[in-house]
Amino acid sequence: MSSDNKILQKETVHSDIVWHAHAVDRAAREALHGHKGAVLWFTGLSGSGKSTLAGACEQALRELGVSTYLLDGDNVRHGLCSDLGFSDADRQENIRRVGEVAGLMLDAGLVVLTAFISPHRHERQKVRDMLPAGRFFEVFVDTPLAVCERRDPKGLYKKARAGEITNFTGIDAVYEAPLRPEIHLDGEQLVTNLTGQMLDVLRQHVIIKS
Repeated sequence: MSSDNKILQKETVHSDIVWHAHAVDRAAREALHGHKGAVLWFTGLSGSGKSTLAGACEQALRELGVSTYLLDGDNVRHGLCSDLGFSDADRQENIRRVGEVAGLMLDAGLVVLTAFISPHRHERQKVRDMLPAGRFFEVFVDTPLAVCERRDPKGLYKKARAGEITNFTGIDAVYEAPLRPEIHLDGEQLVTNLTGQMLDVLRQHVIIKS
């Protein structure tokens, strides 16, 4: 088969795919949960506290009776993104896949928490653009690089400084901090304080009621 025929076949298949509307929609699922669905996208340097804070927020939401799911950067690479490396292209595909999964979970009426470095603004914007307006909350865990290096929970900064890891965000790869995040957190504060701030914002936006 020629390359032209392959392209034509792909276009034909795509033209035959039609979105199927279901009788049970997001509003019905949200009514069942008793709260709105949302995506809380935690971004920040490695060691900034994203995963710890996302976990604490999920636990706090659960105690309020909110239906949640936490997508963690390391965990998804054990399955959903196990075929991807850490090149720029692979990292972008990693975020795209997570965004698609988060969108499905949002449609199920869940409050989805994601903890990913997601270093590039355009990647985070792509996820925002694929979700309903007002349901994507960019959460910038703003922790100085020196603090992240001092914490270094996985020993990755030490390896990056020694040249054992290349293309490491904050060392030899760029991190583009959010310009206008919905939630801007000081990563040096106590997790309990930051969790309270998160819940306050969700109440203000009527994502949760209690």
